[in-house]
Amino acid sequence: MAPRRSAAETADADRARLHQLGYKQELKRGLSAVSNFAFSFSIISVLMGVTATYNTGLRYGGGGGMTLGWLVVTVFNGCVALSMAEICSAYPTSGGLYYWSAKLAGKEWAPLASWVTGWFNIVGQWAGTTSVDFSLAQLIQVIVLLGTGGANGGGYLASKYVVLAIYGIILVLHGLINSLPIRWLSWFGKLGAFWNVADLVAELKILVLTLETMMCGAARLGRKTAHDEEFEQSRKALPKNLVGPLTVQDHKMAAQVEVAPLEGNRPDFGKPSTRILVLVILIPAVAKERASVEFIFTHFNTDNGMGIHNKAYIMAVGLLMSQYSVLGYDASAHMTEETKGADKSGPIGIISAVALSSIFGWIYLVALTSVVTDIPYLLSPDNDAGGNAIAQALYTTFRVRYGSGIGAVACLGVIAVAMFLCGIGSITSNSRMGYAFSRDGAMPYSNVWHRVSRHEVPLNMVWLSVAVAFAMALTSLGSQVAFQAMASIATIGLYISYVLPIFFRVTTARKSFIPGPFHLGQYGLAVGWAAVLWVAFVTVLFSLPVAYPVAKDDFNYTPVAVGGVLLLSIGAWVLHARFWFQGPIINVDTV
Repeated sequence: MAPRRSAAETADADRARLHQLGYKQELKRGLSAVSNFAFSFSIISVLMGVTATYNTGLRYGGGGGMTLGWLVVTVFNGCVALSMAEICSAYPTSGGLYYWSAKLAGKEWAPLASWVTGWFNIVGQWAGTTSVDFSLAQLIQVIVLLGTGGANGGGYLASKYVVLAIYGIILVLHGLINSLPIRWLSWFGKLGAFWNVADLVAELKILVLTLETMMCGAARLGRKTAHDEEFEQSRKALPKNLVGPLTVQDHKMAAQVEVAPLEGNRPDFGKPSTRILVLVILIPAVAKERASVEFIFTHFNTDNGMGIHNKAYIMAVGLLMSQYSVLGYDASAHMTEETKGADKSGPIGIISAVALSSIFGWIYLVALTSVVTDIPYLLSPDNDAGGNAIAQALYTTFRVRYGSGIGAVACLGVIAVAMFLCGIGSITSNSRMGYAFSRDGAMPYSNVWHRVSRHEVPLNMVWLSVAVAFAMALTSLGSQVAFQAMASIATIGLYISYVLPIFFRVTTARKSFIPGPFHLGQYGLAVGWAAVLWVAFVTVLFSLPVAYPVAKDDFNYTPVAVGGVLLLSIGAWVLHARFWFQGPIINVDTV
């Protein structure tokens, strides 16, 4: 076993490796491997991703589509993460993806590859920040609505202008926090990781309520009650609205799953911790007897009111929720110039963040789906939460159990904190990517954006990220369709930027690639090709129509938005950038 290096030796090795890559150390290297992981884990934030896209998953596929689809996405996202980790170990620099593309595409194609990868990455990150913080603003609106009595009880429903104002305040707070020294940002990153794990464990208690009430109502399975009859009589078609990967409050009709309303005395399973364990063990056994549990794992919703009934098609569209929910783990790469032992810590951060997020995300998804009892009502804009399925499901669960929905408001508040911490990490990642990209002269006024403060923080880039994210959200005032198209760039843009260096790794650099301390050995090419094919597949999925017949109100503008970024980046390259942009600029003498 090789002797462990001292902190000074590690710092010298990191500085020397960065020097070999062509850069001098300008940012403060104060992050540990745990802090590096925490940034990616907090940015992924499955609490944010699943909460923001649950309506879409519930409509397209239902319980079975979501829980099984999550496992499929986990496998192939794992391939993407492993391939990225291998490349990160070889090239631990803040530029991350666009730097990797330049090094792997070959001398002739390096400038163009770097240019396209970089712009997809930074625009995707800006759009990602927009989607995270705007989803938080919408969730705050729902929390206030439920806390003041709900939509059917005289609660306060904020206008789109108030939501935008809340969004602006959130962005400013994130900008202020990201202006702090890196040691403070490290603390927020760790808090985000802790908060996500702690909240996911707490959400498991929701499952306890479900098991108890299911056992109470088992004898009543399949019997319609007065509530069921009343709802069936009032059921009507709802206005159509765009359903995209980032929909938080879509209002389309889905199939009704008949589950008897929960009532009756609950059995006592002992202490809460014991009840959680009992639940996790008993759910598979109960699933054979209870329709609601069968819905969680095997039921595919084909009657979704969208004109799509083919199971394969529905399953494919439903994968989008899972794909969006595990996104942003390139943050570990962008933080490598501030991380100790970067060629090992960066890859560990990527892999561990994706692995743990996938595990906890699935648990959270099952917990949420287990309290779904009335799909059309959950998706209806006429419910207490105004159409937010998760909020309404939690609200109903707590009201049935305790006679009050205050517990649901508290749970949503905890999720909101996780979203807030996720937004902090998003701005952090944005600013580091923008700092590196402008350092290489790829952005207008690059000399302004790559400056660092006395605390060695890219302050100007932090506030540019805040400004761009706010500008992107202005589209929500004019058209929700336009905003959804803008937000879709977050997922497609980032995954395209993820896969481009992997593609060059398995093609032009398949023989010349020199791995770092972390590598996949003989499996590198196979894993890389699996990642490339998967991203190509999901890119097509995001472009499919989400309703038939296709109309302007539910047209999927994702390919238009993503195509726009591609067209603008290529157009700028042909008309202007190809004459001066040469890829990453060496700012030290590497000889």
